Formats: sequence, C-alpha cells, structure tokens
Amino acid sequence: EVQLVESGGGLVQAGGSLRLSCAASGFSFDDSAIGWFRQAPGKEREGVSCMSTRDGSIYYADSVKGRFTVSRDNAKNTVYLQMNSLKPEDTAVYYCAARGGYSGTYYCLPQRHYGMDYWGKGTLVTVSS
Repeated sequence: EVQLVESGGGLVQAGGSLRLSCAASGFSFDDSAIGWFRQAPGKEREGVSCMSTRDGSIYYADSVKGRFTVSRDNAKNTVYLQMNSLKPEDTAVYYCAARGGYSGTYYCLPQRHYGMDYWGKGTLVTVSS
C-alpha cells in the first residue's frame, strides 16, 4: 500500500519559515513526478512546486518563486518543501502527491493535478499577519 505522509505544518507569523516533509512508503520517488499542492478555503487546489526525478526538472508557481524550495532525500525517501518569507496568502492545506514512471512537471500546472496518482492527507499551514 502506498502512503504519503506530510508533516511540518503549523502556525507561523508572516515573514517566518516552515519546512514541510513528505515521507513515502510503498512507493519510491525514483523515476517519478513529485509535487506539493495547496488548497485554501473556497479555492481550487493549485500546484506549488513539482519535481521530476527522471529529468531533474523543477517547477515553482509564480506566487512562491524565490521563497519556496523543493528538495529530496533519497536515503529517507522523503521530499521537503522549505517555505521562507511566508505570507498570509500562503495559508492553506498543503498536500504531497506523486505519480510514478513519469518525467516532467506537467501535473503542477493549473487544473492538471488530477493526474497525480497518490496523495497524502495534507498538513495545515496558517500564516498570521
């Protein structure tokens, strides 16, 4: 059984930082597309950052470029999202997702997240002003 488990969310003041983790079991991040998505109340789920482990491509949404960094620890089969200079508009539930045997970051594009095969249950990030 594939499980993706996110952790690291919480309450932080604007300008602060958080690091989210996504630990996988039953699934290897090798040769896959991995993504961080978020959904704020009343809004569509959106791609925040995606990584393709086959071709090394990385995508960031314009709203987080320069502030968020995605990385991976192969030994721990874990993906991270370092979030700096957080803003109140970053408040959302953050989800980790993966699609095996795929190269590229296509599924991070708007309305394309449905193509990801596996999803975590999410972790809440709240940024206070």
